[in-house]
Amino acid sequence: MERLQKVIANAGITSRRKAEKLIQEGKVTVNGKVVKELGVKVSGTERIEVEGIQLTKEDHRYFLFYKPRGTVSAVTDDKGRTTVADYFADIPERLYPVGRLDYDTSGLLLMTNDGDFANLLMHPKNEVSKTYIARIKGVPEREVIRQLERGVVIDGRKTAPAKVKVRSSDKAKDKAIVEITIHEGRNRQVRKMFEAVGFEVQKLSREEYSFLNLRGLNAGERRELSHHEVKQLKTEARFGKNKK
Repeated sequence: MERLQKVIANAGITSRRKAEKLIQEGKVTVNGKVVKELGVKVSGTERIEVEGIQLTKEDHRYFLFYKPRGTVSAVTDDKGRTTVADYFADIPERLYPVGRLDYDTSGLLLMTNDGDFANLLMHPKNEVSKTYIARIKGVPEREVIRQLERGVVIDGRKTAPAKVKVRSSDKAKDKAIVEITIHEGRNRQVRKMFEAVGFEVQKLSREEYSFLNLRGLNAGERRELSHHEVKQLKTEARFGKNKK
């Protein structure tokens, strides 16, 4: 017997967190009965429907995607904007993003239909590293860099320590290119961190996710992860070097 939200996630419908929300919203039925309790367990022989769609087990797929700017990190968008799912219309499995990148942020995004995998990588305690390149207005002094490295308060909470490096700066044009590596995934975190120390991010891209990078890909392109890469991501999330 397994929890209903785990069975839904493993079927490739969505992540486990989103599955929990769908259950609480009354959008899941088991053998025709609406289930709203998160503690319900099923054997897998039941007829389970999510938003009217019956669950069928899919093979797990894992993709590295170079998300372009102006693309929504979601499966659907009520404003009719292009979503990351539109770039996978030829894939029969129902894929969804692992976490998200802001609409105006480009870069590396993982796509999968494996709910356990997505939940493992997104859980804050697992501290998977993510490296961004930010073009900012202004040239930060060393003390500003130290502030970012120690953590700054955004949305009422201090961020975890980060690694920060100025790649280039131009005082005449009042701009700089800064590399920042974080282990959290809070909403618009990198932009808010720079805002907290008085700098505006003009352009942002996620260049690395753990050991993965965008090498060989252009915006809008993808590649399927190897079995070894998937295994390595899971191992790092469970026993990663960033853990104490």
